[in-house]
Amino acid sequence: MAIKVTMPRLSDTMTEGTVATWLKKVGDKISEGDILAEIETDKATMEFESFNEGTLLHIGIQAGETAPVDSLLAIIGNEGEDISALLAGGDAPAASSEASEPKADAAPAAEAKTETAAPAKAATELPKGVIVVTMPRLSDTMTEGTVATWLKKVGDTVAEGDILAEIETDKATMEFESFNAGTLLYIGIQEGNTAPVDSLLAIIGPAGTDISGIADNYTAGGAATASAPAAEETKSAPAAAQATETVVETSNGGRILASPLAKKIASDKGIQLSQVKGSGENGRIVKSDIENFTPSAQAQPAASAPAAKQEASAPAAPKVFVPAGEVYTEEIKNSQMRKIIAKRLAESLFTAPHYNLVIEVSMDEAMGARATINTVPDTKVSFNDMVIKACALALKKHPKINSQWKEDAIIINHHVNIGVAVAVEDGLVVPVLRFTDAMSLSQIGASVRDLAGRAKNKKLGPQEMEGSTFTVSNLGMFGITEFNSIINQPNSAILSVGAIVEKPVVKNGQIVVGNTMMLSLACDHRTIDGATGAQFLQTLKQYIESPVTMLA
Repeated sequence: MAIKVTMPRLSDTMTEGTVATWLKKVGDKISEGDILAEIETDKATMEFESFNEGTLLHIGIQAGETAPVDSLLAIIGNEGEDISALLAGGDAPAASSEASEPKADAAPAAEAKTETAAPAKAATELPKGVIVVTMPRLSDTMTEGTVATWLKKVGDTVAEGDILAEIETDKATMEFESFNAGTLLYIGIQEGNTAPVDSLLAIIGPAGTDISGIADNYTAGGAATASAPAAEETKSAPAAAQATETVVETSNGGRILASPLAKKIASDKGIQLSQVKGSGENGRIVKSDIENFTPSAQAQPAASAPAAKQEASAPAAPKVFVPAGEVYTEEIKNSQMRKIIAKRLAESLFTAPHYNLVIEVSMDEAMGARATINTVPDTKVSFNDMVIKACALALKKHPKINSQWKEDAIIINHHVNIGVAVAVEDGLVVPVLRFTDAMSLSQIGASVRDLAGRAKNKKLGPQEMEGSTFTVSNLGMFGITEFNSIINQPNSAILSVGAIVEKPVVKNGQIVVGNTMMLSLACDHRTIDGATGAQFLQTLKQYIESPVTMLA
């Protein structure tokens, strides 16, 4: 079904936006996480990504044109779908000056449909300079968030760009920055507490302002009430995601702050962010820094390694003394991540008809190849990296494995984005290696180490965990020889990798000592037939048992 995409509110003072560049055109296929356009606000030019997939059916605001927030920006749906009804109803807000006026006052209505006239009136009565900050929507699936840490306290001076708090979403813990300057007058959600999107998070304004009535009013009104005057954070899901900074971990443990657009341009140009000196707040790297960068203009990372290491360290779990012979239980509050993991895995297991195929592969050649590869200076390749590379190549030969189920069609992905399951303190995350088939073994190894490290430090952005077409899960490092995983939807398959085991094997009619590994492929029977899955495993086995063939 077609979905209307509207002009997002990308800053606290934004009432209209200009489409600087469209990165997609009508008829293009859109994947979740694709950058649709670059939108110029009153503060910056920012990437605007899609949280939907399908075909771009309509562009409502052409490049160079300006339109109010919530105007019809685009329509995404199924190829050939009739969108005449949406166009008839969707163009009115953008074209009508009368329609655009109330939208500026009630921009959050798309996310808080239960909003009433009373909160809107309250918004007009806010003291001068006072800004209500609400719980932002930091991912496409986020409905509530948990405040992990407040980095400011009531009475602190807040500058534009300062990090207010770390907020735990269903996907990651993300830094949340302020788009306003003033004094932190009120905190509405304490550390460890969870609240719906658009709930009252904080109030910022001039020092000494009496905001007691405001706080009581919005607290009593709940999420919908809190969203009304929040010109800062009540943005659409893509907008909130863009408001956060991208944090890059360097090889020596330092941290680099970079805007999402700067990171994308640097990636496209092959520029290492660690070589760029940021001109933004707190040394943040912005678009102009990348565009003006020359190889001779190198700079040190924005933060020192010791500071980053100290921040990354996690306190040890407290020991619990249990008296002998006494019944003792402990209740651990479910985190947002744990809730979403439970929800999605249950949906996957009970909606997708799983079946598992198991194959044993010889690892003798792979062990020799890995030892040789790792003799190259500054190169470190794991067995898991070799499995990932083999999977990427096998998926190109068996694209039906690289698919997803829809009620009216099976989508075959001809690009290969492999998700790598990483265990973290609160559960499991799956960062994605994009275009894995085009990566070398050393590139895969470096990328996996970077993503896994940042995942464990809760520094991954949502866009780094979206768009996978196949998943690899490895428990071999824990001595698990064989296991079956639940499919990471919308993928159609997931590979479970066991430990390498030394045991007697038969070679050329002789019993010899060999090294083997078990692989288990969980398939969605709606998209993958048994023979198709078996053929994929045969190809995968050939690549792993003869690693030199991966270079052909």
